[in-house]
Amino acid sequence: MSINEHDIREVELKAEAIRETIIEMLVAAGSGHTAGPLGMADIFAAFYFRILRHDPKHPEWEERDRLILSNGHIVPVRYAAMAHAGYFPVEECLTLRKFGSRLQGHPEREKLPGVETTSGPLGSGLGQAAGIAYGARMDGKKFQTYCLMSDGEQDTGNIWESVMFAGANKLSNLTGVIDRNNIQINGMTEDVMPLEGLRAKYEAFNWHVIEIDGHNIREIVDAVEQAKAIHEKPTLILAHTIPGKGIKDIEFDYTWHGKPPKKEEAEKFLAELRTLKGKIMGEHQ
Repeated sequence: MSINEHDIREVELKAEAIRETIIEMLVAAGSGHTAGPLGMADIFAAFYFRILRHDPKHPEWEERDRLILSNGHIVPVRYAAMAHAGYFPVEECLTLRKFGSRLQGHPEREKLPGVETTSGPLGSGLGQAAGIAYGARMDGKKFQTYCLMSDGEQDTGNIWESVMFAGANKLSNLTGVIDRNNIQINGMTEDVMPLEGLRAKYEAFNWHVIEIDGHNIREIVDAVEQAKAIHEKPTLILAHTIPGKGIKDIEFDYTWHGKPPKKEEAEKFLAELRTLKGKIMGEHQ
């Protein structure tokens, strides 16, 4: 799966469109998480527009790759990516967290086609993904299973049970992605509950680990390709990201973990994001 400069720019533009939609939907909702979704926009754009084998018109296609979102509170980025990929109209994103909406504050599998699991309790996604990958191997299925996780949820014990299970069973069809943005709801991860050496911990449980810049589209795509080439163990992509990426007032500020922008702030943030999009378009011309 080679990717050229034109394709990279196209994915980068999708990521900026996703960021704009995130801000718009959070303002409309009046609640939700800002920093994490903005920081993961590049990764979600790469998955939905370059990596995943999927069909937005047939979301239950049996041979699709499975994308599990463990830290469900960052779901605005998934909804925005899915909408821009054609799963549902982008306008529906403005129903985020509304009563009766398919787009709740945490994803619900039975509400929205294309969402593989219901998530809420942190630490559950990797166990679900490992079970799906294990079942796929038993059934002789060739699809890949990806599990996107936060770094803060590595504090939970059930993550490590799942890490051990996947490593012991050599689930090479499973790739985990950790959003290593160094923040959680009440501070910096290394102040709240130090995680390092995170790479060494996964490697100790028989995982292949790749560290990348989580905002570099080429590195994201190349890491997934490398993961597919590892046949004797699961792979972890440790993606270093900037929480609130694209908006200087938010970047690396953990207080934006779980609050939405006000309308006036949103107007400023959207202008900043549109400037970035214009810069990308200018570089592409």
